[in-house]
Amino acid sequence: MDQNIVKRVKDVADYIIDTKSTIRETAHCYGISKSTVHKDLKERLLEIDKNRYDEIQRIFQNHIEIRHIRGGESTKKKYSKQKQRT
Repeated sequence: MDQNIVKRVKDVADYIIDTKSTIRETAHCYGISKSTVHKDLKERLLEIDKNRYDEIQRIFQNHIEIRHIRGGESTKKKYSKQKQRT
């Protein structure tokens, strides 16, 4: 595997572990696509570092468990802003 890819995968994994950010937030921060972040962390990271991979999987599982709450908060904010404008 190319060393640039290995470095990116490790950097992205460390960023998510430190900040607990989502795939979308991480992709935006690094200027890469969500698909690239997902492939890096679901496939490539397993080959590179099993411990980081396990930690990332725990974080992603937590994101899955709370996504309905986060989505509801986003919708509430959206309609609250619209109400303030009118």
